[in-house]
This record gives sequence, C-alpha cells and structure tokens, in this order.
Amino acid sequence: MPPTHPFDFDAAEGDTLHEECGVFGVVGVTDAANFVALGLHALQHRGQEAGGIVSYAPDEGFNSARRFGYVRDNFTRASLMETLPGSLAIGHVRYSTAGSKGAAIRDVQPFFGEFSMGGAAIAHNGNITNAEALRRELIDRGSIFQSSSDSECIIHLMARSLQRDIPARMEDALRRVEGAFSVVAMTRTKLIGVRDPLGVRPLVLGKVGDGWVLSSETCALDIIGAEYVREIEPGEMVVITEKGVESIRPFRPQRSRFCIFEHVYFSRPDSIIGGRSVYETRRQIGVELAREAPVDADLVCPVPDSGTPAAIGFAHESGIPYGMGIIRNQYMGRTFIEPTEQIRNMGVRLKLNVNRALIRGKRVILVDDSVVRGTTSRKIKEMILDAGAAEVHFRIASPPTSWPCFYGVDTPQREKLLAATMSEDEMRDHLGVDSLKFVSLDGLYRAVGEASGRKADCPQYCDACFSGEYPVEPSDMIEKGFQLKTAAE
Repeated sequence: MPPTHPFDFDAAEGDTLHEECGVFGVVGVTDAANFVALGLHALQHRGQEAGGIVSYAPDEGFNSARRFGYVRDNFTRASLMETLPGSLAIGHVRYSTAGSKGAAIRDVQPFFGEFSMGGAAIAHNGNITNAEALRRELIDRGSIFQSSSDSECIIHLMARSLQRDIPARMEDALRRVEGAFSVVAMTRTKLIGVRDPLGVRPLVLGKVGDGWVLSSETCALDIIGAEYVREIEPGEMVVITEKGVESIRPFRPQRSRFCIFEHVYFSRPDSIIGGRSVYETRRQIGVELAREAPVDADLVCPVPDSGTPAAIGFAHESGIPYGMGIIRNQYMGRTFIEPTEQIRNMGVRLKLNVNRALIRGKRVILVDDSVVRGTTSRKIKEMILDAGAAEVHFRIASPPTSWPCFYGVDTPQREKLLAATMSEDEMRDHLGVDSLKFVSLDGLYRAVGEASGRKADCPQYCDACFSGEYPVEPSDMIEKGFQLKTAAE
C-alpha cells in the first residue's frame, strides 16, 4: 500500500516558504538513536514531510528507519527504536526542494552506502545547484541512482573517489559540489560534519556527557541537555571520534554568506545564530519596521506564529498596544482532513481565527514574516475586515521576496512571486489593505547586528531572495533558462 502523504494547508496555499531539512547526529552516548529522535523533534519546523535515522552498533552493524510524517508519530515507538541500537547515530527531517515531493521512501534521508573501507551514511541540509549535471555525468559513468534527491550525488561521488578513507572521500566529493550544504555523516567509528565554503546553512557542535553532537540549530541541543560548544565554521569539516574533535579545512577560504532568512523565519526563535538570539533579532526587525514605516493605528497584531517577535518589537517602539488579534489552532495536524475543494477554501480559517472582541472597530497593524504569492495575506485581511476592523495595515518583517532561492528553500518560480511582478503600491492594492510596507534590506541588516546596514559591494549574508545577487551561480537552473539579475534591475 503506498504511503499516505499528509496535506499541508500552507503548501496548498503556496504562500509559505519551506526550509528543506534539518540534520542531527550524536556519538559516544548509549542509545544514540533516542537522542537523535529528540533532536529531530526539536528540528521538526525545518521539515515535516518525512524523517529518518541511521545508527551503528558493533554487533548489529548499520541499521536504519525512514518514515513519512512527524517524528512524534514514528520515532517515539519503542518497537521501532529498539531496531536502532548503538552509540553512534545520525538523523534527518525533510521538506523536499530537490527531488519529487513525497514521491517515495527512497528519497528520505539519511542515505547509506557501502564502500571498500566500510559503510557510511549522510544527511544533507541545503541544495546542490549543479546536481543535474553531476547526475548526468555519474549515470554516464555507470552509477545507478536509487532516489530523485540531489543529496545522493554525494554518495556516488564518494564511491568514485580514490582517496584512502571515508572522510577524505567526502572531501573529494564535496569539492565537486556547488551550492549550499551542511552535511552530517557517520562511519562505524566517526561522526562527521561539514559546511560549504560560504556557510549558507547552519551547523553547530555540542557536548553531551562524554559524547558529541552535531545539529542544524542550538534549540535541538537544549532538548537533550547538551552544551553548546561552537558553530562549525564555513568551509570546515569536523571528524569526531572517541579521541575528540579534529578540524579540517578542505576548501579554499571564502567570505561567509550565511542565509539571512534563517534569522527572519527558518530557525526557531529559541536558537542562537552567530552568537545572537533569533528571537531578539526578530524583535529588533519589528523595531526597525516601526522606525521606517510608522502608521497611526490602535493595535499591533502578529500573524502567528512567525510574526510574533517582530510585532512585539513594533509595538514597543511605536507605543501602539500589542494584542493577539489572530489565534492559531495549535492542534490542527497535517493529517486533519482530506483536501476536498470545500475544505481547501476553508484552509486559512482552519489554522487561524480572529479574536473579534479585540479587533472590532480598531485600526489594525498586522505584522507577518513575508509575502510570497499573497494568497494567504489576502485571506487574513478579509478575516480581519469581516471581524469589524476599521483599517488593516500590513508590516512585513523581511524585504520583498522577488527572487527564488536555490540553496535549500522551496520557493515558487519567479513569475509567481508577488514582489517580482508588482511594485509595493501595486501589491498594496492587490491585497486590498490600507497600507503595506516591508522592512528595508538595510533595516534587516541592522536588525541582525550590522550597524551600517548592507554593504553593497560586500554583502555579509546571502540575501539573494531579496536582492537577486546569487553568491553561487545556480548552473542547473541557468541551463534550464533561468535569467540572472541584469544591471538594469
């Protein structure tokens, strides 16, 4: 029987950006797979489609389990976790960008391969922008792919490497890869972590008892009581054994271009990025918004949950009262109901409901993290007006999203992005709101700690989804006809 793929109203609306995945690994602890399951649960916001764990124990060898759906629905069962023994394990939660969405269990990571010097498993967060060219080359040379995932290219490149051990083969393979990658891998005795030379996607190192942890975010360290040690640096590989942590620099040094949208939306607000609280950064974005785009109003309301910190910052800076004008239904799972047309039309109302007693007669400022296609924003506006609001003003805690991301974010084609086809005033009229303002790119940079804003000749982050300036050329997409930003734009 084919797996049932849960329905996601955000995906159905096509109006929410999705991070591709989260990775987690642990070595040197008893029942490592249980630690990984907890870590993946904390990283569930990075991918809800599927998850997987691979473990190793000397007596049983490598064992794996891959399942569709939430971590809590699969990896909390004792009968399953007992099949994943050992003191070394890695895991992955997935929201697919490369590869077909929900097509087959074979696309679920971690991926595993047997090499002449033993087995290895890898889990990848990001997107390989030359994956199609690599896949064609590898297939022409005899490789047989088992999935549609770009990440599988790494395994095949490792298999063809002539290096003496698995970490060296991984170095060899990743030198052929373009794009963004944070990789957690394991052999029989080693836990390995690697970030691409630009450090686009996050990866951190932690310590738990006598063991070590690698994780996409610090919030997943907290759930297992691990101590945060440091970030894996851009272009760094760490090889962790019972002897400790070895740091290797396999790539030519480059300026870091960490994804700025991790600060805006993807990372959990209780995580720490670059020594900064994600929550505090988002609150500061709201402060910048209030300074840049003030409006005379009665109430500041977040679009839950991602708009909440920015709304708090906006309210504090503006002096306008903060209120929960929209209530999120926390108990609507992705398997709530089949997506019939009638239910599809109710999608936003199933997730969000207006606090009518608070909204009625008020001039309302709605603070949200982004506008993609605008479909959800229009429906929220209609709900607020139906509840009796006198005015609706949108304030957006990111600049206009006018370019697709090719580094691990599920973004619509450019022509389907509202900001790619309309000016701010046109978007305001399209959404039917009294005013619409986005935080400026300089304001966003100030909120993440760059006091002078964005340096035009030397941007400190990857902000391609706002600026159209791609730090790594998306060669596969260019081959398909994608047009890079021109001087006129």
